[in-house]
Amino acid sequence: MQAIWNDVIIAESDDTVEVEGNHYFPFDSIKREYFKKTDLTTFCGWKGMANYYSVEINGKTNKDCAWYYAEPNDAAYKIKGMVAFWNGVKVK
Repeated sequence: MQAIWNDVIIAESDDTVEVEGNHYFPFDSIKREYFKKTDLTTFCGWKGMANYYSVEINGKTNKDCAWYYAEPNDAAYKIKGMVAFWNGVKVK
């Protein structure tokens, strides 16, 4: 699986986990040079508190387009240490 934004592969892995239609990529599969942590957090009743990254490539920013659960609830433990994408990031 690949996550692509602005014609650049930002994550690539054969070991994603699909939850609610989203592919979660292992942290070690993301191209960290493009990722910047943001202050946004959201809460999911069964997964817990999500934190976000923006992605910056060639002077363009996709704000809060990647999220992860640093300490997911027990029901979502399989996505601990993994990142998912939205907001124009293509996953294929």
